[in-house]
Amino acid sequence: MARVLTVNAGSSSLKLSLLAEGSDEPLAARELHAPAPGTEPGALREALSGALGAADCVAHRIVHGGERFRSPVLVDAAVRAELEQLTALAPLHQRASLAMLDAVCSVLPELPAAACFDTAFHATLPAAASTFALPAAWRERWGLRRYGFHGLSHAHVARLVADTVGAGMRIISCHLGSGASLCAIKDGRSLDTTMGFTPLDGLVMATRSGSVDPGLLLWLLKHSWLTEPEIAYALEHESGLRGLAASGDIREVLAARASGDAVATVAIDVYLHRLRSAIGSMLAALGGVDVIAFTGGVGENSQQVRDGALTGLDALLGTAKVLTLHAREDLEMARQARALL
Repeated sequence: MARVLTVNAGSSSLKLSLLAEGSDEPLAARELHAPAPGTEPGALREALSGALGAADCVAHRIVHGGERFRSPVLVDAAVRAELEQLTALAPLHQRASLAMLDAVCSVLPELPAAACFDTAFHATLPAAASTFALPAAWRERWGLRRYGFHGLSHAHVARLVADTVGAGMRIISCHLGSGASLCAIKDGRSLDTTMGFTPLDGLVMATRSGSVDPGLLLWLLKHSWLTEPEIAYALEHESGLRGLAASGDIREVLAARASGDAVATVAIDVYLHRLRSAIGSMLAALGGVDVIAFTGGVGENSQQVRDGALTGLDALLGTAKVLTLHAREDLEMARQARALL
C-alpha cells in the first residue's frame, strides 16, 4: 500500500494529501471548501479522479470513535452505521467527517477506506484520568468518560519526539489551533488530556468555551430565556476568544492588545492563564517533563503564545526541551492505514 490518500475534513474545509511510503513530502495536496452533506461538487470529483494522482487506499480522519473504535478500522456498512450513532458526541465534527467519507467513497468505491480516529490515541488513559465522578449507572448506560481528541496530532508529536529526541520521553504536547488541547505523553502513550467527553472541554479556544462550571449552565437553563440549542450553539460558536474579544482569530486579538485595547488584554490573559494551568496539570500527571512540544496553527506560528504559555513555569520545567513541530495528521493517518492494510 505505497500511496495513501488522506482525507481530513473540518467543518468548512477539506484537506487532501497523497503520500508515498518513506516520504514526508506529499506527492500532491489540495485544500477545498467542504461540500454540504449529500452533495458532490465538481472540484472534489476532479481532485479525486486524477488531479491528485492514483492512490492505493484512502485514510479518513474521523473525530469520534467512542469506546468501540480504539484503533484504525476498515470501513464497511456496519462500521459506517456505528460511526453515525456517535454523531451526537461531536455533532459539528462527526457530520463533516462522515459526509466526506460518503463523498469520497462514492467517487473511489474501489479503494479500501480506513477510518483513523482522533479519540483512539487516548484509549490508554488510566481510569484516574478518564473517569468522571458521576453516578455509576449514568457512566455505564451512556458511556460517560473522558475520550480526548486531537489524538492524530498528539500521536504524531509522540512519534516525532521519539525519532528526534529519544524514546521514553515525558512529553506535554500542546495542539493549539482554532480547537486546542494538551496531552501528557509518556513512553508514547496518552496519560492525560484536556478535552473530555466532547471537544468543548479544556482550554479556551477560538470560538469554543473550554471548561465551564456545569452549575453555571444548569443555572442558565433554569433562570434565563435561553434554550438548550441556543446555549449549545453559543458554547461552540460564540464563546472562547470570540466571546471574550469579539474575534476568534488570535492574531487579531494579539494585535488589539498590542495597541492597548483593554478587552483584548483581558482575553489574552484568560487564554494564557487557562493554558498555563493546563500545562501544570499535564506536568503533574507525568511527574515531570522532558519535552514541551507546540503544534497546530497557533502553536506553530505565535511566539507570543508560546512564550506566554511558559511564563512563570521555569522552576517546574527545569531543563525540558521546548520544540515547535509542524502538525502532520496526514502522516499519522497514512502510517495507520498502511499498518492496518
